[in-house]
Amino acid sequence: MPNLGTLCMEIKVNFLDNLRLEAKFDDFTVITDQPIRYKGDGSAPSPFDYFLASSALCAAYFVKVYCLSRDIPTDNIRLSQNNIVDPENRYNQIFKIQVELPEHISDRDREGILRSIDRCTVKKVVQTGPDFQIETVANLDEDAQALLLANPPENAATYIPGKDLPLEQTIANMTGILADLGMKIEIASWRNIVPHVWSLHIRDAASPMCFTNGKGATKESALCSALGEFIERLSCNFFYNDQFFGEEIASRDFVHYPNEKWFPLEDDDRVPEGILDDYCTAIYDPEGELRGSHLIDTNSGNKDRGICALPYVRQSDGKTVYFPSNLVENLFLSNGMSAGNTLAEAQVQCLSEIFERAVKKRIIEEEICLPDVPADVLAKYPDLVEAIQALEAQGFPVYVKDASLGGQFPVACVTIMNPRTGGVFASFGAHPSFYIALERSLTELLQGRSFEGLNDIPLPTFNSMAVTEPNNFVEHFIDSTGVISWRFFSAKADYPFHEWDFSGSNQEEADTLFAILSAMNKEVYMAVHTDLGAPVCRILVPNYSEVYPVEDLIWDNTNVALDYRADILNLHRLSDDELTDLVNRLEESQLDNYTDIITFIGVEFDENTVWGQLTILELKLLICLALQDHEAAYEYVETFLQYNDNTVERVLFYRAVHGVLEIALDDDLHLEDYLLSFQRMYGTSVTDAAVGSVDGSIRFHGLTPTNMQLEGLDKHLRLIESYKKLHAVRAARS
Repeated sequence: MPNLGTLCMEIKVNFLDNLRLEAKFDDFTVITDQPIRYKGDGSAPSPFDYFLASSALCAAYFVKVYCLSRDIPTDNIRLSQNNIVDPENRYNQIFKIQVELPEHISDRDREGILRSIDRCTVKKVVQTGPDFQIETVANLDEDAQALLLANPPENAATYIPGKDLPLEQTIANMTGILADLGMKIEIASWRNIVPHVWSLHIRDAASPMCFTNGKGATKESALCSALGEFIERLSCNFFYNDQFFGEEIASRDFVHYPNEKWFPLEDDDRVPEGILDDYCTAIYDPEGELRGSHLIDTNSGNKDRGICALPYVRQSDGKTVYFPSNLVENLFLSNGMSAGNTLAEAQVQCLSEIFERAVKKRIIEEEICLPDVPADVLAKYPDLVEAIQALEAQGFPVYVKDASLGGQFPVACVTIMNPRTGGVFASFGAHPSFYIALERSLTELLQGRSFEGLNDIPLPTFNSMAVTEPNNFVEHFIDSTGVISWRFFSAKADYPFHEWDFSGSNQEEADTLFAILSAMNKEVYMAVHTDLGAPVCRILVPNYSEVYPVEDLIWDNTNVALDYRADILNLHRLSDDELTDLVNRLEESQLDNYTDIITFIGVEFDENTVWGQLTILELKLLICLALQDHEAAYEYVETFLQYNDNTVERVLFYRAVHGVLEIALDDDLHLEDYLLSFQRMYGTSVTDAAVGSVDGSIRFHGLTPTNMQLEGLDKHLRLIESYKKLHAVRAARS
């Protein structure tokens, strides 16, 4: 097999004036220059200076992580690095890192801190000795998947259970699909902390928000997993869930898929005829409260066009039923979507995940105690045993459980304890094969995690309300970090152990899984997408595979953004009357003050900007300052300073605003008496911004103007460009 251990991050370099260079990666820009003595302008560090600094900063990062995990303050810890150059060979250098530690730090922690520095990634790469390969290409952007893998040996064909094609061919097919779409995929990280457990993180170099994680027993199977997930999420538009597509796409012939259907809103706002069927209507509108306006598409926000609905085939009779795109994105997240070499392979993966999550939810909410997998059964799978033993050797007790609930479902569970923190992490996996279900449970457990990452897992509880709370399941769905009950660890299992086996060919397995749902009297609806070049299915099982509660369609629908999106993006252009209306609507809406604006309106701002950290609370505060409503602004700023977690610079600004507002609201105080002290405390620029915000000469400090065309919002525009690639393919093939 080829060497798949490639970790890559695309860094694009632009040539600026004189010797200045600009490197762009993710959402960051780095400028380099040369000293004047080397004919540069001395305006920025040189590339080699950045290299030296990266080593010292990387070492300091590992010190910080070590100290944070042990509540050791770093205020009095100092670190320095010197590079000692061999006068006879300037490329032969010694990096000497010194760390100054306060006396109160124990000998054990002193040794731990030094060991943490030794783990510095930059240091390890330099010590290993990177290999530089230099070449020319016709087009950087078209050299799409060159870094994913080398050419496999001739006639290589590695088969694993569940795949209808060899891993080599599967990888080649999927990378070809992504290359044809013009997507350059880069590997951002690999993990392999115990034997036979691999995971990686891949992303679109042009739009890093489009990313997936893969896992497997080998590097190749993990890469297959990540690529398959990437294609499934492209095909099902999951990368763009809840995101604003922009006015241009919203007015095209189709927004999501060429076979979508639009239903005009009724005058009385009832749900139009032709949407859902009677079975689904009873589930999603049990009290008759659902309205057509609840189902307007969040992505397009095109109220005039009506409700966008997508066709799904009811598996019981082959009839087409139209599901609003809004309903699917609000309730199902990524549950029930999969890509495969064949449709049957995709269906098995898709249905397995549906069972995994539904059974997991039932076990957690009902606080079911599962039976252990006996040692003699586990011994049949030596690779799994070796991985589990490696975890336990690191001090993490592991429980391997049968989650089939008496042989009913193809689900397994691997649970890990962290005695250092008291945390517990339960990972579930499903597949018709007992062995694959166990393997998936284990690889899911460690996907993207380091041993240090296991320090963040939550503590178990006997509080049943904490376990059954709806958001707990959402946390379990997103990254398996929800809370589980201590009752899960009782010595008395609620079900006997079953060494179940539902395996067969992929088609036989798919038929078996569909039959289980049918026996449960569940209707199943499926959409198949082949437009990108691989069979992808999305399966909905109403009242079984939802992630969010059905009530969210009415009470927490993402399309609430449509009432605010245009006003917020046009904030700088609103009149005082329009601003007053906006802040009143926000206040009356009872929306959570700490909801970030990115999530609220479905627009991606650079997280390093004020927009990127903006919450509903801060937005209301800035509007009140612009309207000169000092009393309301004062209340908001006090709340902000008490509870908000923002950047140091932003908090400092609002501390200055708080002081200036106190003076403005007190007739006996005068700003000129305190201005110099404020300037010494907060700095002149921050004080000027605070004074200007309070007197109205500065509006919306820190928020750069934008509009519904998303002007200046490069991160979101890159996401839309990514979606346009899919849209163009679908339009061409429709």
